[in-house]
Amino acid sequence: MSLDGRVPGGPLESMWDGYKSQARLVNPANRRKHTVIVVGTGLAGASAAASLGELGYNVLALTILDSPRRSHSIAAQGGINAAKNYKNDGDSVFRLFHDTVKGGDYRSREANVYRLAQLSVDIIDQCVAQGVPFAREYGGLLDNRSFGGAQVSRTFYARGQTGQQLLLGAYSAMMRQVDTGQVTLLPRREMLDLVLVDGKARGVIARNLISGELERYTADAVVLCTGGYGNVYFLSTNAGNSNVTASWRCAKRGAYFANPCFTQIHPTCIPESGEYQAKLTLMSESLRNDGRVWVPKAGDDARSPDQIPEDDRDYFLERKYPSFGNLVPRDVASRNAKAVCDDGRGVGPTGRAVYLDFADAVGRLGEQTIRERYGNLFHMYEKITGEDPYKVPMRIYPAIHYTMGGLWVDYDLMSNIPGLFVLGEANFSDHGANRLGASALMQGLADGYFVIPYTLANYIAGSELGAAPTTDAAFDEAEATVRTNVDKLLSIDGNRTVLDFHRALGAIMWNQVGMARNEKGLNEALQSVRELREEYWQNVKVVGEADDYNKQLEFGLRVADYMEFAEVLIRDARHRTESCGGHFREESQTEEGEAKRNDADFSYVAAWEFKGTDRDPELHKEELTFENVELKTRSYK
Repeated sequence: MSLDGRVPGGPLESMWDGYKSQARLVNPANRRKHTVIVVGTGLAGASAAASLGELGYNVLALTILDSPRRSHSIAAQGGINAAKNYKNDGDSVFRLFHDTVKGGDYRSREANVYRLAQLSVDIIDQCVAQGVPFAREYGGLLDNRSFGGAQVSRTFYARGQTGQQLLLGAYSAMMRQVDTGQVTLLPRREMLDLVLVDGKARGVIARNLISGELERYTADAVVLCTGGYGNVYFLSTNAGNSNVTASWRCAKRGAYFANPCFTQIHPTCIPESGEYQAKLTLMSESLRNDGRVWVPKAGDDARSPDQIPEDDRDYFLERKYPSFGNLVPRDVASRNAKAVCDDGRGVGPTGRAVYLDFADAVGRLGEQTIRERYGNLFHMYEKITGEDPYKVPMRIYPAIHYTMGGLWVDYDLMSNIPGLFVLGEANFSDHGANRLGASALMQGLADGYFVIPYTLANYIAGSELGAAPTTDAAFDEAEATVRTNVDKLLSIDGNRTVLDFHRALGAIMWNQVGMARNEKGLNEALQSVRELREEYWQNVKVVGEADDYNKQLEFGLRVADYMEFAEVLIRDARHRTESCGGHFREESQTEEGEAKRNDADFSYVAAWEFKGTDRDPELHKEELTFENVELKTRSYK
């Protein structure tokens, strides 16, 4: 089946303005008659809840956390992109659009990406008005720095705490609406099912994580803002609470899951140091502005880095990609770091790391300047590793970070289920096969502040939405499904922990569906995940009660969803016999080891329809057309 993205007609430059001028509206007096559920309160969720509350809708905002301030958006470090051209270095809306499409290896929808680039300039004004403390130059103007995949400086930042500061801005806007009564904040609630009435999304079943009670919430639309699925790999830069459950439960209700194999490996992370670890720590991509990446030229060089002369160092990114150097996109930097480590030239105790060296920058700019730019990041690195990066190079290695795949949405950010909107990382729409750094924050805030107010109104005004009380049979059925799943999990009484199973799943995914993939490994991974899922439902041990505070049950339900979702991710990776962005098939590479796309056969969005745990998912395609960007081999040399 061919999917329709419902992209408006007309020139790309005027498409969004044309949409807004023709979209149906809900008048102010009628908005208070409508209720919207927003699931997740990170940047996308908090900005959406604040915007919809400001407009007069009744908003129910659910978060699994005790406070929205703990949402994982807080972990973003380096910055947020915007085509302001403050540096007067040639940036423009079109250039940001072009860089994003190219960075995503030509696997994203042009119309959505151009709208994102357009809205980027408004996001900065919005955040400055909220008091976000962006870095400023000596004269008081907002400062910019460079990020991977671009040759201009368009990234606005607040030291290495940009996500935190932006989240506090969105949080304050949302809490203002909580104070007025337009937004009802429901903390410690986890969405466990989507309720469909007459084929439309009309509510959710959530579990109260404190009492264990299953709760029913009804609304005229559901806005899903629950982030990505990187923790299917167990070790990632994501917070432990980040999960796929809300998205996957929507998929099991009929929402299509698009491009799940497009997972991003971030090149700048602190390497794994032992099996005791439950997550990995990100070092911002912004560090590659001033840090130089290198390894010894000889694989047996055991000297400390300060004793290795320049002639014996291989600055491999600068050597291979002279135009972009250390600021190549994340997928390119990650694959090259893996390659030199596979070649036996990795550093550190495990040999699975490369150096990120600031000696040149400190000598050129002075230590104080580097402290002003990256001080909190350097402090964090020293606390974790015990090494002072002002004196010795950081050791970094790629790790799972972001996920470009997600629920399929059209131009309105609505899934194939009417009334189910999906924002931010939870959808697939803007980043193609690889996200450029500093673009995640941009997408989340664009979707929440500027897109959903128009597209939600267009849906509500054009839909017949009768009553959907929580006593409806659809709510009964959805709650019964959740309760059956919970009771089944608690009844197994096996002898392996949830953590043990999750770690085993992560090992399969990282080893065979990680930075490099091949047909044999993907087939083995699919079989291994099936066997692991079967054992999970026979041998997992989850203690405690359903109707009580129960962290093991929380994690147990999430890992069960990961087991099912992992099969779809692997199938997507296996069917896409090309290399593009974060999806690198060893069978599809150039003689130089670069990714080799197959535009003739795979220039489409792969959207998978769940058919049951024992049946193959059905593939639907949205063909991608490129009328404004030339489709060509991606090069950063």
